[in-house]
Amino acid sequence: MGRRKKIVQECERLMDNPENIRNIAIAAHIDHGKTTLTDNLLAGAGMISEDLAGQQLAMDTEEDEQERGITIDAANVSMTHEYQDTNHLINLIDTPGHVDFGGDVTRAMRAVDGALVVVDAVEGTMPQTETVLRQALRENVKPALFINKVDRLINELQEGPEEMQQRLQDVIADVNELIRGMAEEKYEEEGWKVSVEDGTVAFGSALYNWAVSLPSMQETGISFGEIIEMERNDQRDELRRRSPLSNVVLDMVAEHFPNPVKAQPERVPTIWRGDDTLDISEQMQFVDDEGEVVFMVTDISMDPHAGEIATGRLFSGTLEKGQELYVSGTAGKNRIQSVGIFMGGEREEVDRVPAGNIASVTGLRDAIAGSTVSSVEMTPFESIEHISEPVITKSVEAEKMDDLPKLIEVLQQVSKEDPTIKIEINEDTGEHLISGQGELHLEVITQRIERNNDIPVITGEPIVVYREQPQQDSDEVEGISPNRHNRFYITVEPLADDIVEGIKLGNISMDMPELERREELQECGMDKDTSQNVEDIHKTNVFVDDTKGIQHLNETMELVIEGIVEALDDGPLAAEPVQGALLRLHDARLHEDAIHRGPAQVIPAVRQAVHRALIDGEIRLLEPIQQVRIDVPNEHMGAASGEIQGRRGRVDDMYQEGDLMVVEGIAPVDEMIGFASDIRSATEGRASWNTENAGYRVMADNLQNEKIMEIRERKGMKLELPPSIDYF
Repeated sequence: MGRRKKIVQECERLMDNPENIRNIAIAAHIDHGKTTLTDNLLAGAGMISEDLAGQQLAMDTEEDEQERGITIDAANVSMTHEYQDTNHLINLIDTPGHVDFGGDVTRAMRAVDGALVVVDAVEGTMPQTETVLRQALRENVKPALFINKVDRLINELQEGPEEMQQRLQDVIADVNELIRGMAEEKYEEEGWKVSVEDGTVAFGSALYNWAVSLPSMQETGISFGEIIEMERNDQRDELRRRSPLSNVVLDMVAEHFPNPVKAQPERVPTIWRGDDTLDISEQMQFVDDEGEVVFMVTDISMDPHAGEIATGRLFSGTLEKGQELYVSGTAGKNRIQSVGIFMGGEREEVDRVPAGNIASVTGLRDAIAGSTVSSVEMTPFESIEHISEPVITKSVEAEKMDDLPKLIEVLQQVSKEDPTIKIEINEDTGEHLISGQGELHLEVITQRIERNNDIPVITGEPIVVYREQPQQDSDEVEGISPNRHNRFYITVEPLADDIVEGIKLGNISMDMPELERREELQECGMDKDTSQNVEDIHKTNVFVDDTKGIQHLNETMELVIEGIVEALDDGPLAAEPVQGALLRLHDARLHEDAIHRGPAQVIPAVRQAVHRALIDGEIRLLEPIQQVRIDVPNEHMGAASGEIQGRRGRVDDMYQEGDLMVVEGIAPVDEMIGFASDIRSATEGRASWNTENAGYRVMADNLQNEKIMEIRERKGMKLELPPSIDYF
């Protein structure tokens, strides 16, 4: 029997004992060593050769991942590890580090109970470290810390034991500061603080396959002084033999991450807002493998042989071939064709997967990433809220018109697999707009369309996604229906930043119980009366009904909301989405005959009122911005800072780190297009850099008119601003 088959059989045997299962994700900033670390864990579990660990990048299975040397897709693997004479099943997800693929990290966190956060000992915590921690803590996922590349402190920075320990303590303190800031209650009361003494921190080198933690040092007798000596004397093989990375890290995982039995009673109420008195609530919380099937899909991928594969977390019941299951938001049932687990790039079919595990199934044709799949109709899980939103758009057209139907099909599949991609399809013109997290995100998607589906495409220049936002309170304005029988009186005001942030993080939504929503809004600064009158939340905008006893308004409200949504999706400046607006309906005059207050009358009237109110509220165009960090040799520091400043950017900090200078600042996304090639040229290829989306800011007044006209021309709109917009 082959080694892989034996491992699969052992995984199948362990699936039935949830106390010994650990569902974990590895997450970090780009290039901090997640995939190299995962390679060594696979080698320790006997799944790949130890000689190839760190070079094979076994979890980067796609051709473009190997070519680019970065993780693009979250990848699953199931492995076994013996700890304290008990074999454990570890279902692991290796996640991307590049900010453009952060959606994969968010979705992975829904499937796991523990997050192993990897931090580069030299670089320390970085913007994406903060983001992945936030993604984990929002999903009630417990963190632990692995500080990687300790060999660099010894060999490159020549640090002694005291300096090294101080640097490591600083990293731990930074991570704990982030955890406390995001989840103070967990940090203070439930011991989610990472600590050397508690054994929730390990140090090592994924590249050279050694690691230590306080428990492992006590067991092996290895000290920091010895580690430094062995590293400097080229005794890495001895260090690896005495303290192999996989043992240290997987011992920490087995000891400190919660099993499903402990995790699900806490996680289910966080991610599911259904009736907690129902049997299905108890079955999910108690990991009942004989209960109803409840499966949360966190990933959709295509396999040339098996077809579409849905991977996710099974909270209750047992998945088996032939089951017919409901998929949230769709009619009818889907029949499971096969059930399996992932062993890195390979999917292995199994007879069944019980509750508490991560499973992959085929046959769920209606599922998308984020679907709830169940054996009975039920309240679905909370939607997975992605932290960042699309900031760049590209048009994609098939080179040959014959390929157009196939391209439409592929684009629909792309949006199913990656909900952070937004796709608009114009079936008449053959033009399709793809919006994503950044240049690299769109580049990868378009390359995969061509490579994996053999469809030559023509892509347009990147288009930046802007926003529109009111800057002050408006006066009350009137919107009149085309038949002049219906009138709506609306004001608009800027929405408080705390409320906008709460909506973005998923803490405030129309899906939650009304009382809970009111409390959240009041905590974020909204007054009690306003919070009680919230009628709708659209993206990051809130609509409030302040009217009293208006006849026929109840039956017309659906159309009013439709008009508001239309107006907010296409703002008055350049038909860009509106954000951060609080709209109030103060009064309405409605025709008593329903036929005279239908969609053709109400929607235009409301749209007109909203746009007039936004204009009166000094609406401005917002542009997306990015944080930029450049690591560069001292002699190229001026060129690096010049690249930021020359892009309407701002340099916020410059400091020495090791033998490199670090330049930090912000710049508009529009100006960052083409940055990669320019920074290479300016620094003779000596710079490395990271960018992180940092939201939106108001564009300078002297640039507003020009940019608005440019967008209007591109969209085929009238090249004149609406009346009253002449204040720029």
